[in-house]
Amino acid sequence: MFCVRRLLFSPRSCQFRRWSSDPFFSQLNKCTNEDQVFELVGKNKTKLSEKHVETAIDILWQFQKKKPEALKKIDYVRDHPHFLILRILAENKIESMNNEALVNMLYHLLRFKVDTHDSLVEEIVMEGWRRLDSLNMPELSKFALCLYEQQMYHSPLMGQIAEIVNKNMASVPNTRVLSVLMISISGVISQSFRDRLVHKAEVLLDTTDPTPLNHTRRLIQFLRNVKLCHRPLLHKCNKALLQNMNQLDIDNMALILGFYQSLQFNNTEFRLVAKQKLTEMMDDCTGPSRFARLFAALAPMAGQDVREQLIEMALLMADEFDHHQALAMIETVQEMACRSSQLIQKISSLLLNYLDIYSPTELVRVTQSLVILRCANADLYIKLQRLLIDCLKVNIIPAEISMLVRTLSMLPASYMDEVVVSRMDAVLPQCNLSDLNSFAVAIIKWDRRNQSSRQSPSESFGTLLQKINNCAYQRLQKANDLDLLLEEMKYAFGEWFEEVLLEETMATFQRLMDQITWTNVVEFSSFLIKASYLCTPLLDRIAAVTLQHSDKIYNSGTYSLLLPFAILNYDPPQSEEFFKTCIGHLSSHLACFEPHLLVLLGFALAIAEYFPENLVTAIFNVEFLAKLDAQLETLPDTLNRRVRLRLMELNRAVCLECPEFQVPWFHERYCQQLQRKSGGGLSALHQQIHRLLGEILGGIHFAKSSVFTPYYYGIDFECILDKNKKPLPYVEQNVTMSELEALHWGQDGQFVGRKGLPPGAQRIAVEFLDSKAFCKNSSHLKGEAAMKKRHLEILGYQVVQIPHFEWNSMELSSKEAWMEYLKKKIFEEL
Repeated sequence: MFCVRRLLFSPRSCQFRRWSSDPFFSQLNKCTNEDQVFELVGKNKTKLSEKHVETAIDILWQFQKKKPEALKKIDYVRDHPHFLILRILAENKIESMNNEALVNMLYHLLRFKVDTHDSLVEEIVMEGWRRLDSLNMPELSKFALCLYEQQMYHSPLMGQIAEIVNKNMASVPNTRVLSVLMISISGVISQSFRDRLVHKAEVLLDTTDPTPLNHTRRLIQFLRNVKLCHRPLLHKCNKALLQNMNQLDIDNMALILGFYQSLQFNNTEFRLVAKQKLTEMMDDCTGPSRFARLFAALAPMAGQDVREQLIEMALLMADEFDHHQALAMIETVQEMACRSSQLIQKISSLLLNYLDIYSPTELVRVTQSLVILRCANADLYIKLQRLLIDCLKVNIIPAEISMLVRTLSMLPASYMDEVVVSRMDAVLPQCNLSDLNSFAVAIIKWDRRNQSSRQSPSESFGTLLQKINNCAYQRLQKANDLDLLLEEMKYAFGEWFEEVLLEETMATFQRLMDQITWTNVVEFSSFLIKASYLCTPLLDRIAAVTLQHSDKIYNSGTYSLLLPFAILNYDPPQSEEFFKTCIGHLSSHLACFEPHLLVLLGFALAIAEYFPENLVTAIFNVEFLAKLDAQLETLPDTLNRRVRLRLMELNRAVCLECPEFQVPWFHERYCQQLQRKSGGGLSALHQQIHRLLGEILGGIHFAKSSVFTPYYYGIDFECILDKNKKPLPYVEQNVTMSELEALHWGQDGQFVGRKGLPPGAQRIAVEFLDSKAFCKNSSHLKGEAAMKKRHLEILGYQVVQIPHFEWNSMELSSKEAWMEYLKKKIFEEL
């Protein structure tokens, strides 16, 4: 080897000739394949300059770029003896290369999958670091991309690049350079720097027409990397994508749909076009790699017929999937809630063979999908548990330890052994609230599993849980940055959080209330919605910030700002002005809202008793509903069902509260389907109340349980009293369109009544209200329960509500007390 080096690096190799007169370049340019290049290199290896080496490697890469994936010869080129000669030459000529050549050399080496620990790669990285300040922006972006591909996301070198970009933002010339830099430095930037990058991207998008596809995709990837759903930039990127749809292949569509899903961004037009294009590509996806990408992108939003066809194709191709494809398949099967046991078993058998080569994060993803799908493969779970514990033993990163512990607790028959306890205990002081929440949830799960199997409780459960509680309290008490706290709270929800930390968390938020600004008010509002906690000072602050900065808040944020007030049934100070401002903001941007979001927004306003005529008119017309139907076909099943339910409830609310709009009731068949699916017996508590009502009214036939009213409200019990408050036998009520014709309103728009009852008789609706009907921290009735009461009264009912905290109180601990309570509610309070 040393002899070869002496020969290669003789003084003759340092000779330099002008490009135009150098015969090597003219011969190189005539090469049509890799072997010709290598033959030329072999003949001239003793006299190659850095320019010769750079050009030869560049031409070798250009050959690969022009070929389809299946025909590329990456491994062949990298492993060729003459490519090794080129690398050796390059390593000894690094200092002679100019900046552009240096960066291009690193870029090409990584394209040929040269190991990142190869001495040439390492030397170029070090030389690039030394020259960092002299690189122009295009060179810097390419160098940063190479570091990103080497997974140097959080390295000091990447931090130094970010600092240079921060100081020289104005000199970034175009979206290509900016988008590459944004992705590369996304792991080392501050929030303010992130916002400046986003603003720069928006400016460049406005001045670049058209924006190339790859640039747009990278901007969306940046938002995914920093977990920022910045809708103004997303909408601009989406517009650019729609202009380039003809250039989108399966890979790009799969990536973008994945990014959108991570950002919870749904664009109807893009999803519909992508769905059509992907469906047309099905017949061309004959290889496992291409099909796996198609399946992941298309299956979750495909119709039933296409789904069945995709499942059949997957079964035929399953044995050919590698470990990456098998993981993508099982995650997609879980996402689409696939019930094909044959496909689940087929992929799970593949996964069992691949488990040893998965990273800890991939093992977690496999476990979560299999558990959610209820896969019955004991061997797979046993091996997963062993591998996850092995990963836990050597891991030192708190977030990854909490991820592994949470995943272990999901496995059937798993248990908390000494390794798990010691790893949790070791990192507790370094954990954020999400990590602590994961630990607490896992411990509680294991403790209940022990109790159900009648094992004696372990002392370590209680001791460790108390330590977790103390760490969480201390973290909240020391918190002084609202944005960081909101970031920690994203995944900190559940039974433990609500019982142990919710009160302390709300106290902390009140302490930091002045930090609620227009930049974080939407995210903070979303937290309150999930918390279901009535804290009037915080709600008042949201309303005040919204009123002051309504022009700065993006239109889709209006939904998140309105929702806590509707759900929690609370009117802030200046309530009329707050709702008027929000309604005015959305009214001026109606065309910008996605159809499903407009329905959700309309329902939220209906809860709060607001029915803007332009919004109601926009939703309840044939064109909009057709567009909504098309969109719902592409949305996840859970969101699809939720939006359809909200549309029905909004339709009902408009019919009952705004008959002057003359919106027809068109959910008869849908409600009948829901009614058929809602079958089931009464709970023990409802049976108890039914028996007591029978005794109070003089017979069980005087009270009917599980009743559906006109417009299909379900009520727990219904009874009828005459004008003297004497019980009448129950009159059955058929919920049909003909029955609805008996409902009528007076000239003032008020409901008059319906036929079939004696004069003066009154229908009584008896409703048991569980904890879901009230705010977490009080007996304050939430918006949906209040709206239901309002609507039942419009339908002619007297509504008797039985709050759970009254029924289960110490005062009502005997049959006599419960009967007296019901008598008072039905006969005295009406």
